[in-house]
Amino acid sequence: MEQVILVDEHDRESGLMEKMEAHEKALLHRAFSVFIFNERGEMLLQQRALSKYHSGGLWTNACCSHPRPYETTTIAAKRRLKEEMGFVTDIHKVFDFTYQASFDNGLTEYEFDHVFVGTYNGVIHANKNEVAAFGYKSMQEIEKELLSKNDHYTAWFHIAFPKVYEWWKGSYESGVENRKSGVNKH
Repeated sequence: MEQVILVDEHDRESGLMEKMEAHEKALLHRAFSVFIFNERGEMLLQQRALSKYHSGGLWTNACCSHPRPYETTTIAAKRRLKEEMGFVTDIHKVFDFTYQASFDNGLTEYEFDHVFVGTYNGVIHANKNEVAAFGYKSMQEIEKELLSKNDHYTAWFHIAFPKVYEWWKGSYESGVENRKSGVNKH
């Protein structure tokens, strides 16, 4: 039985609950989302497996899930990245947000979501039970698709992407431009 960590609006723990029960009762719980970029600054996207308990077949960030009881969010994010996408890389937290989304199957995601970013350029061995497809896309292409094909992306991706894009413009984009021009800031 998989449990999630119930939290308040400040991410203070308030108990544990079986994952599906927390989603049925729409209770706020801790979660994470991992966004991975390649050296060209493109974002790794995954299409969720059709068998997922919600949002099956929709596109989203590299991985997302819930930390286990007594597991730090960072360790959980690295574990899940390995389980879903088949690789490990350094990640760091850039922000968090709370969101609530209801689904046709009666479940509700109500999550305090910790957002991590990292860079990876190696081989991806996606878990076919979790991931239907994957690939890298430019930030500009994703931004356009969110406007024209907004029903192809998960609810949390719609909320997190603009914040990640702002972070990327300030942190990542300048590094990509410097690498392209051969400039080294160090």
